[in-house]
Amino acid sequence: MNFQRPKGTNDILPVVESKHWQFIEEKARTLFSNYHFNEIRTPIFEHYEVFVRSVGDTSDIVSKEMYSFYDKKNRHMTLRPEGTAPVVRAYVENRLFGPEFSNPYKLYYIGPMFRYENPQKGRLRQFHQIGVEAFGSENPATDVETIAMAMDFFKQLGLQKIRLVINSLGDKETRENYRQALIDYLLPHESELSEDSQRRLQENPLRVLDSKDKRDQQFVAEAPSILDYLSNEAKFHFEMVTTMLDALKIAYEIDSTMVRGLDYYTHTIFEIMSDEKEMGAQSTICAGGRYNQLVEELGGPETPGFGFAMGIERILMVLKAERVTFPKENTVDAYVVSLGKETNAESLKVTQAIRNAGFSADRDFMNRKAKAQFKTAEKLGATLVLTLGEQELADRMINIKNMDTRIEKRFILSDIYNNFSKIYDEMTQEN
Repeated sequence: MNFQRPKGTNDILPVVESKHWQFIEEKARTLFSNYHFNEIRTPIFEHYEVFVRSVGDTSDIVSKEMYSFYDKKNRHMTLRPEGTAPVVRAYVENRLFGPEFSNPYKLYYIGPMFRYENPQKGRLRQFHQIGVEAFGSENPATDVETIAMAMDFFKQLGLQKIRLVINSLGDKETRENYRQALIDYLLPHESELSEDSQRRLQENPLRVLDSKDKRDQQFVAEAPSILDYLSNEAKFHFEMVTTMLDALKIAYEIDSTMVRGLDYYTHTIFEIMSDEKEMGAQSTICAGGRYNQLVEELGGPETPGFGFAMGIERILMVLKAERVTFPKENTVDAYVVSLGKETNAESLKVTQAIRNAGFSADRDFMNRKAKAQFKTAEKLGATLVLTLGEQELADRMINIKNMDTRIEKRFILSDIYNNFSKIYDEMTQEN
């Protein structure tokens, strides 16, 4: 029997690991709320067709990486490999495009995704994403605002070595013109391409540009630029994006070979990359773009959209690589040292009273000696230590010590229950 975690998954352990995750998630929640994005939570598994229709059956995700299964009624289900398609499905199913909702309709999500691929550093089979989606606006300002929010997020985390890379995939007219130009360029080299790229050449030639196979790289580097095939409308949209990025003084690079790994993108796409050497091949820490046909593809009305996703595991990697210091772990406002079996019930009552007053508190449950309990209080970073022994219990008094100033005072036990806030202020404002 195997009682180890499945390959490609991780346990996120307390205290330090989970605190780091919570720090990242809370940063995202606070920032996204400031931009008027609201949280949505979708099922971990969806119908298989949701991803075939949206991500595209020629993408690696659908063709190679999805965890798919048939349920007891023979319905084809899939653990979600990415977050946008489920959010779009929920947007359509719940008619969030109705006249009672304002546009752009802004959503964010945080949760696990699943892809069956070779596990490596920062790339697991169960991984966790933070993502946003904005529906209903074709305005290139929506593209730039969302990109700016992503850049702001990383700056708030303390990252310095990041850069923004953008491209445009244009509209339907652009894609049709460029598709033929790309086929014409690649066809003479077909036999030299990887097996996957030979298949993609006829099915979806843009997928060739996303290939990581060394056999394809030389041809990708010399491929015609999609920016030379932008329709007038697509060209104007992209020019507005760059103009607005310039106006916000957000530095960027243009990479005309960047296509992203999903079929639903149109117009603006972007990646935020880390230039920290330790990241190696896992340098992309955030990616996204515009998808103007996806809502319609999943049964909704024609609705433009823009979004991005970032992997929490990879964010943690780059924070570590840049040696960013996390905030100090949460300390305990008060720790109750309980001495003697007779004080057990009263110590619990004291601890709960402190919590009820709005402070964090903990106590000893192991009947240890005073020295061991004080060591625990120091380890937890307790501001105050309250000591209750059998004599104090008999006198209805309690000792309180400020662990920084080392000042100690005795208080009437009933004062703890009636006004601990006043006692806390008195003990922490002493010089």
